Amino acid sequence: MKHLGDVCKINGAEIEKVDCITFGAPCQDLSVAGKRAGMKHEDMGDDETTRSGLFYEAVRIIKEMREDDINNGRAADSARPRYAVYENVPGALSSNKGEDFRCVLEALAQVIESDVSIPRFEGKWPHSGSIILDHGSIAWRLHDAQHFGVPQRRKRICVLCDFNGFTAPRILLDTKLERETESGESNLTL
Repeated sequence: MKHLGDVCKINGAEIEKVDCITFGAPCQDLSVAGKRAGMKHEDMGDDETTRSGLFYEAVRIIKEMREDDINNGRAADSARPRYAVYENVPGALSSNKGEDFRCVLEALAQVIESDVSIPRFEGKWPHSGSIILDHGSIAWRLHDAQHFGVPQRRKRICVLCDFNGFTAPRILLDTKLERETESGESNLTL
C-alpha cells in the first residue's frame, strides 16, 4: 500500500488510477459513544470541518480520478474507480437524525449522476438497502465481526458503490422509500 500523504492535499487526477477505493472517516463524530458532532465540511457550506467530514475528501478524490480518466479518453461507463467501499460505525445511520447517512448516499450517488437527490428517510435507516441509478448502484449493509471469525461483537456499516453498473432502468422518484421488507432490506429506486 502506498502512503500518499494528507488526504486533503491529494488530487485524484494526479495519482495512479485504481479500480476500487476503500475508505472510512474518523467515527468519533458519528458514534453513539462520541460527541455526535456529525459529518460537516466547509466545502459543503458548514462552519467547520469535523473529523467525519473527511468523508467528502474521499468523494472529491474519486470524482477527480474519474473525471481525469474520462478527459483522457476512457468511456464514462469504464472510468476508474469502478467501485468504492465506505465503512463506518452503525451510529452513521442515526447521526444528525439520519441526515448524515442520507448525505453519504447522496454524495456517492452524485459521483454517478450529479443532479440526483436522495430524499430524507422518515424514521430509522434500515440496516440494509440499495439505490439503483441510471448508470450505477449503491448498496449498504450492517455487518458484525462476530460472524466473520473475530471473537468480538463489532458492528460496522459498509456501503458499496458500483459507479459503472447498469443495473436497472431509472424510475422517477415518485415512489417512497419502502420500509424494510420481510428480508430486512429496503430499496430506493431513482
